[in-house]
Amino acid sequence: MAKGIGRLLQIGIAKETSRGTAIAAMVYAIPFAELDFNEKDSRVIDEQSRGVIEGSTGESIVKQWAEGTLKAPIGDKHFPLLLNSILGTLTGTATGAAFTHTITVAQSSQHQSLTFFIDDPLGGQDYKYALSVMAEVEITYEREQFLSYSASIMAKKGAIATLTPAVANENRFLPQHLTFKVATGTAGLAAATATPLKSASVRISQNIESDDVLGNIAPVDFLTKQFVIEGEVEAIYQNESDFLTDSLAATEKAVRFDLVNTGVDLGGGVNPQLRVDLNRVVFQPIGKPIRLNEIVMQRVSFRAHYHTTDAAMVTITAVNAVSSY
Repeated sequence: MAKGIGRLLQIGIAKETSRGTAIAAMVYAIPFAELDFNEKDSRVIDEQSRGVIEGSTGESIVKQWAEGTLKAPIGDKHFPLLLNSILGTLTGTATGAAFTHTITVAQSSQHQSLTFFIDDPLGGQDYKYALSVMAEVEITYEREQFLSYSASIMAKKGAIATLTPAVANENRFLPQHLTFKVATGTAGLAAATATPLKSASVRISQNIESDDVLGNIAPVDFLTKQFVIEGEVEAIYQNESDFLTDSLAATEKAVRFDLVNTGVDLGGGVNPQLRVDLNRVVFQPIGKPIRLNEIVMQRVSFRAHYHTTDAAMVTITAVNAVSSY
């Protein structure tokens, strides 16, 4: 055991082949920026009368699990696996020397589970957390920094592990790699004119419920309930046609956030990519604070909806050098 700074810890993930059974070693180590992930418990306090005025005589643990948050730059190899966990379905095909992975919403309450790992040289003990699920993932597109995400994770209580993590090189994405488009439908997104943004975020939530049963101190599962996507974009206010007209009329639009790292060639001219297509989006009324000596900006929140004709709310496409997950 030793004192030290947070960057000495390493974390990682692996895809579970049997739900709730921990994988022995991490497959993808994640270079992270922030981590707040800890063991949790619920307790019952013995407050029954004992003929004295003291308020309690003890407490007992009745539930144990692990929970926390992670913030990291988007890596082209590990991030699709996190998206697989929250959306539920991932299929891959070869694209020349690279591979294209299509991630869609699974119509079930058991989306893909992972094992989450923490290599902790400060505490002197490593841990693996079976049945790890992504309760929420938010993608953040900001200027002058690596594009990043934050994730809320729920898992079973940790088990002791012996880890030797190795951080593999991943391709990352920069602000200049983003193209944002709006069209009347997904078929029109490719030809649509890009709209410049100052910042944006897309928040995906699967509203996890812990499956607690009698006879177990640990949850036997973490179950998906309603699936929700919301977000926000910020842009210079320069006309009404960018967002204002559609927001006032609650006009349904298709939206694309397309990240393409053109500085990296995976082979045959194929670049690392992370594309988020939302089939039906409704923009909310815009916020447009006006300050005399500043450029007028607009902030617009939105909610994605299931498109009955497309039979989809969202499709995420990832291109990388990973043959399969």
